[in-house]
Amino acid sequence: MPPLIDAVLHTSPTPRPLNYDAPGALKAFLDARGLGMRKQWGQHFLINPGARKALLDALDLEPGEGVWEIGPGLGAMTWGLLERGFRVKAFELDPGFIRVLTDFFGAHPRFCLVPGDVLKTWPKAGEETYLLGNLPYTIGSRLLGDFIEGNRFFTRMVVMLQRELVRRMGAKPGSKDYSSFSVLCRSAYTLTPLKVVKGSSFYPVPHVDSQGLRLDLRTDVDPRSYPPGLRPLVRGLFASRRKTITHNLYGFVVSYILAPQGAWTGAEAAHITGEALERCGIPGNTRAEALELEAFVALAAVLEDIKKREALSKGAHQA
Repeated sequence: MPPLIDAVLHTSPTPRPLNYDAPGALKAFLDARGLGMRKQWGQHFLINPGARKALLDALDLEPGEGVWEIGPGLGAMTWGLLERGFRVKAFELDPGFIRVLTDFFGAHPRFCLVPGDVLKTWPKAGEETYLLGNLPYTIGSRLLGDFIEGNRFFTRMVVMLQRELVRRMGAKPGSKDYSSFSVLCRSAYTLTPLKVVKGSSFYPVPHVDSQGLRLDLRTDVDPRSYPPGLRPLVRGLFASRRKTITHNLYGFVVSYILAPQGAWTGAEAAHITGEALERCGIPGNTRAEALELEAFVALAAVLEDIKKREALSKGAHQA
């Protein structure tokens, strides 16, 4: 299959530059180059070839598609992507691994390397519509959150994350794992959990299990069309999980609607809080963890309406 794909794309097959399945071979290679794994960057190589194949299969793409790869390390998944005929834009922070990737794939016509911290480099990195990543444990949730909040959406993402994080992302209302991050992910993607991968499938062995996850961009709604205050509202309502929505919404009303417009009173904040909940039919003693995405969207829309009304009222009063 890989040779056929490359023939179609008029390139030669990509030789596998390293035995990515053997911890001993990887260690020997790292030692020979004076390289090491940095715990603070959450680096773990996926040495299980079946797990790597499952991630590549989950992308479900035709040759020629462009894919962002996050955290390529020594290039195990990079090699797999190139073998399948994809165009790869790889984001790597580690200077030593950058040199290795350049040596291995730098001359390949379908490979592009973006050096540096992906949290800083992604906004200017182009518009490929697919993403693959054995994401570093230290940045997984932050990076995915940054993509969504920055309106950077992919048609499909396939990622490897901590199993606990995958549970939180797919959690449903009423469960202990349901959080603002769950709502954020649901607002943009349909989530399909893949196989759980034990620590022994990685080098070095992590202390937690991992799990693959496929995220498909929702087609029933445009994630860019939500009220602008939706995402900060969700964070605000989950800020104190044990407190009711009335308490948390009061603080959001102050910070998002009243404070930016100047002087305000507690009575104003309480009135707007009560009005918004009443218009949405949400009991004041509800907690955020009980609300579906649709309830957050409705509440955000009402608050935008009130925000515009209050701005007009303040403007007229000042005039």
